[in-house]
Amino acid sequence: MATLYYDKDADLGLLEGKTIAMIGYGSQGHAHALNARDNGQCVIVGLHEGSSSRAKAAAEGLEVMSVAEAAAAADIIMVLIPDTLQAQVYEESIEPNLAPGNMLMFAHGFNIHFDQIKPPPEIDVTMIAPKAPGHRVREIFTEGAGTPGLLAVAQDATGNAKAMALAYGRAIGCTRAGVIETTFREETETDLFGEQVILCGGVTALIRAAFETLVKAGYQPEVAYFECLHELKLIVDLLYEGGLSYMWYSVSNTAEYGGYEIGDRIEGMVSEDLDGILQDIQSGKFAREWVQENREGLPRFTQRRQREHDLLIEQVGEELRDMMTFLASKKVRQASGN
Repeated sequence: MATLYYDKDADLGLLEGKTIAMIGYGSQGHAHALNARDNGQCVIVGLHEGSSSRAKAAAEGLEVMSVAEAAAAADIIMVLIPDTLQAQVYEESIEPNLAPGNMLMFAHGFNIHFDQIKPPPEIDVTMIAPKAPGHRVREIFTEGAGTPGLLAVAQDATGNAKAMALAYGRAIGCTRAGVIETTFREETETDLFGEQVILCGGVTALIRAAFETLVKAGYQPEVAYFECLHELKLIVDLLYEGGLSYMWYSVSNTAEYGGYEIGDRIEGMVSEDLDGILQDIQSGKFAREWVQENREGLPRFTQRRQREHDLLIEQVGEELRDMMTFLASKKVRQASGN
């Protein structure tokens, strides 16, 4: 069974007199910074000179510095910029300003696990990874609740790394909901696998394929959109609230029987491929390819993003969502690197 920690297991007093530097002020960065600040912590924000987030952080009353200045001033440095930028920023601005006994933190283990960042031995290296997008981490915190998170320690130079990381987890609200102890390896590999085969890659691929199958067979694109994409939220909500059994309980017997029969067929088609995908993650193959793609300027990634944006299902969906007055419809006009 997993080990979970809650508020009672985390001592905020350990952060007294400490300065926490949030490197980055995007989705996770703003949530961590504001939650920790509202929980009584001394928070500064490190951003490069041209960052558009400087004004946002300053407007929230946070002290903004360069990344190098923030790293030098802080006892705890939480790195919350995109994975592909972390190694360069660390080498140029963070590593030269680390002091023995500092704690270097991450919300995702990619760069530590795949050796893109190699911290010196005299500092603690830990992770607190909220299991939600940043806007939800902030929103739930302001409602008095918290987002579950993951805790990992890669390097314990002080002998107090775990306790300090738990204190940080409490500062941003994660221990309100529960923090599971893991490792950088487990967090990184399971996170990548989940994103690729279910949350981002698998679900969208199945939606596209199902939509295109119906349209090719002569069904109206609008009807296919509702069946293959729109109604997915209803099922996801049931899964979120009660797991697989509650979802099966909530749908019709026809849907349940068909789901079992065809679900087994689909599982049989992909199970062997899933093993291969996991092996590519575990071996570092995916990480090497992604790092190389970034070094080359994201040519294949950018083209693929544009193709996705131009799909028929996207065009139909945008028109239908504009007609749904109950939706706060979101639109992405241009693809941009992230």
